Parts: sequence; structure tokens; C-alpha cells
Amino acid sequence: MLTPTIGIEVHIELKSKAKVFSTGRNDFQSLPNTNVNILDLAYPGVLPKLNKEIINMGIKTCLALNCNISKTMYFDRKNYFYPDLPKGYQITQKNTPIGTNGYLEIEVDGKNKKVEIEELHIEEDTCKSIHKDKKTYLNYNRAGVPLIEIVTKPCIHSSKEAKLYVEKLRETLLYLGISDVKIEEGSMRCDANVSLSDNDTLGTKTEIKNIGSISHVAIAIEKEIKRQEEILNSGGKIVEETRRFDDKKMDTVRMRIKETGNDYRYFPEPDLPYVTVSEKEILEIKNNLPILPDELRVKFQNIGLNENNIKTIIANIDICHFFLKLKLDNNLLITACNLLTGDVLAYLNKNNLTLDKTKIEVSNFEKLVKLLVNKEISNRQAKEIITIMLDTGDDVKKIIKDKGFSNVTDDKVIKEIINKILNENQESVNDYKNGKDRALKYLMGQIMKETKGSLDPSLVQKLLLESLSL
Repeated sequence: MLTPTIGIEVHIELKSKAKVFSTGRNDFQSLPNTNVNILDLAYPGVLPKLNKEIINMGIKTCLALNCNISKTMYFDRKNYFYPDLPKGYQITQKNTPIGTNGYLEIEVDGKNKKVEIEELHIEEDTCKSIHKDKKTYLNYNRAGVPLIEIVTKPCIHSSKEAKLYVEKLRETLLYLGISDVKIEEGSMRCDANVSLSDNDTLGTKTEIKNIGSISHVAIAIEKEIKRQEEILNSGGKIVEETRRFDDKKMDTVRMRIKETGNDYRYFPEPDLPYVTVSEKEILEIKNNLPILPDELRVKFQNIGLNENNIKTIIANIDICHFFLKLKLDNNLLITACNLLTGDVLAYLNKNNLTLDKTKIEVSNFEKLVKLLVNKEISNRQAKEIITIMLDTGDDVKKIIKDKGFSNVTDDKVIKEIINKILNENQESVNDYKNGKDRALKYLMGQIMKETKGSLDPSLVQKLLLESLSL
């Protein structure tokens, strides 16, 4: 039986203010070729200067991925010639990567698996090539943008494991706050190495580049496994090559065959000094790490949130950060989470917004939750209030007053309303008593319509059933 072996290489663009070796601004949104200086353009005689913020981000990543951290490191020149590489070489870390021998734990079919990480190194990005109208344009804004490359060991054995690893890695890096990890914008780029073998010896691998989304990671690997299986089962041999994922064909296609190994003529970067990191610096960064998704899952389980809500809230980091600011007891937090992952998230998706672009405030939202739990407003009213809060930031009490909302909780008043509806709908009352359950829903609807949704549905149903049983 042929067993697949997969290794994943992920490049992460870091969310720093400046580039890694120059003072050029690091900003994806800027107009092309506006964040460029003489070092990015490789003017003769200019010298790189290391941005210390990048080292700190690298250490953060190492700690989150359980890596050994290099206390002394230097940078290397990787020499190759390509239009998107202004200097004719890339500054990277070959012999002294900032992190080695780490792991990231994923859950596969109910079992935990440690995906081993070979190394984590810092390097600079190239220009961005834009191919249009049979021409190639270069955007130098990306030249010198800081990258972290994370390379796994060949320890992944299915497309499912690969996808879960990339998802978990993206989630971890997002919560670390070091990158936007937006695959569609190129701030996270993924390559996969795939081989098949029927014994303990690794087979001939192929590399898949240009995987443009997390869902495509699984598809690309699955397609490549199938392609290699067909070749090997028919008596053929796998050729070492580089392929790319074509998202129109939804398949891998050949880019080039690797007839010989690349000779990048690495040597230590002579214009940058060695970098040393102390235990004290590492400890300080460790003590200031943000709370990460695995810790959040335990925290949210202890609150009593259901698994679907936990998954949704962690997947939406702006909502998660908002939720963590709430000062409510667990019962109220469960209601708050339902509102955030329901009405609030629906509003954000509909308007293509993030929560920080709305006018909702933590203290105001807390008031809303308390009013809802205390049944001073109904679910329908809360839904309308949330929309206004997101749009205007108005105080919840002002919105209730302006809208004339009031929730009736007096049983005597509710029974009077119920009796009125029953008297007006005697046919539906008879239908219910004759076993037609739909009649109950109809009567409920008439009561809620009469009261404009200001009653608690569970209380209405309880009192309605009491009245119908008389």
C-alpha cells in the first residue's frame, strides 16, 4: 500500500511598521512603488540595518510553536538572479535559523497529533510580480518586507492533516498579532512537498507552489497523491519536479523539472553583525504573549459555551477580543456569546465589516445583555437594538425609550392578551383541541403580532397552554 508523506512550507509576512533591513514602510494597502527607498532598490554602497522588532516577532513565533530558540544567529546571502530580486540575492537565515525542532498540535479524528517543525527562519521578501497583457510589472513595495518561513518535517500523512495544520498555524499566528495571515492577499503563502512510498524509505517528492487558500491545500495535495498513485501503480516513476496549483482546473500542473539541485552559493551576509538574544529577553517576551486559541478553548469551555459557539468566536478574532473584555458572570456571558455569534456576526458579514469599524461599545453591550436576561426586552427587540447600537453607538436605554419598547412580564396582563386572541380565533382553538398542532403556532404568532414581539415567547407559550387546557 502506498503511503503519502507530506511536508509543508509556509511563508508569513510580518505586520511590522518598517521593512526588515530598511526604513521603508511596510504597508500592503499603499499604491504600487510608493514605499520604496534606495536600499529596497539595491543602490550600490547602501547597507542593511536589522529591524529589532522582527527578531522579537520571531521569538514570539518560536515560543508559540514550541521551538528551540537560537541565542546567537547570523544572516546569509542566498544568491540567484530573477527579475523580482533587486540585489541579485536574498538575505535569509540558512545555518542559524531563529527556531528549530518545534511542534504544533492538531486534532485529527478525535486524536491529538504533533506536527513536527524542522525550522523557522527570518528572511526578506522579493518584489511582487504582476503579469498582465503579456507583460510583467514589478511592485517594489514588497521588496524587503519581513518574512518568517516555517518548515515542517516530513511527518504529515494525509491531505486532511495538512489542512488542519495550516488552519491551526494560521489561527495561532493571527492571535499572536504578528501577521494578518491573509492568504488571498499574499501575507500567508503555502507550498507542499508530496511523496509516496510502500516502505520506510521516502519516495521521490514533488513540490506544489501557488496554493492560494486553505481549502485548496487539501485539494492540491489530494490531486497530487492521486496523480502519483496512478503513475506508480502503472509501473512508472515519479520525476522530481515543481508543480503549481491551478485554481481554474482545480489541479496541479507542471512548472519545471528539477534536473539538478539549485546552487544558491550561500555565504554569511558581510554587512550585518551577529545577533545575540539573552534568556532575559526571551523570558520578557514569553511573559507578554497574548492568550492563544488553545487556552481560549479551555477558558470558553469552563464558561459553558457550546462547541459551535467556541469555534465561531475563535474564528472571528475581533469578536473574540470584544467578548474577552466583557465583565459578566458565566450565565450572562453565554447569552452575550449567542448575540455576538448570531445577530452581531450576521450584521458584520452582511455589511462586510469588522467589529472595530462599528460604534458598539463594551459597556453598552453589557447593559443590553442584562436587560435581555432579565426579560426587560424580548429577543426580537434585542435584535433591532443591536443593529442600532452597531450603526450609531446610541445608549441602549435611549434606544428603548425612542422605540417605545417595553417588555410585559406581568402574568395577569399577558393572560388578558391571550384571552383576547383566543376569543378572536375560536376556530384555531377548536383545531388545537382536535389535535392540530399547527393551530398552536398560529395562536402564538397572533399573540406576538398583537404585542409587537414585546413578550417572552417561552412565558407566552406556557400561559397559552394553560388557557387552552381549561
